[in-house]
Amino acid sequence: MAESAHDVPEILWQDRKHHLWFPLSFTKYYVEDERLMVKSGFLNTTLEEVLLYRIVDLTCKQSLAGKLFGTGDVIVKTRVDSSPEIVLNHIKRPIEVRRMLSKAVEEARQMRNVVGKEFYGGPGGPPPMVDLDGDGIPDFEEHNL
Repeated sequence: MAESAHDVPEILWQDRKHHLWFPLSFTKYYVEDERLMVKSGFLNTTLEEVLLYRIVDLTCKQSLAGKLFGTGDVIVKTRVDSSPEIVLNHIKRPIEVRRMLSKAVEEARQMRNVVGKEFYGGPGGPPPMVDLDGDGIPDFEEHNL
């Protein structure tokens, strides 16, 4: 069955893990359809996916060698239990990638009407639950105390 132009996802960014300046790796990073994807492995392949609006923090790190070769790491912190931190290791132009990801995260949040406080609790966020008898089942919501 032939794919139409509408079926092909738009890739906003893609790169591979680099060794010095050579992209000799079986780890590929890309952003498509409001998702950050990490595909790794050759014989056994793992594909990890994080929705952009679930990203809460982006950090860029560059060593001296990374500055010389134009590579670095972008550390992505998320509100996902399975992958609270994803490291985009040794990618080209990490500062530009961090900026691009930051803009894409904000756009994804605006499209879904997600506000940052929904991730952290507090006013407007989900109320914490209280378990007074310690059985692991919340007895009632804290704001009803």
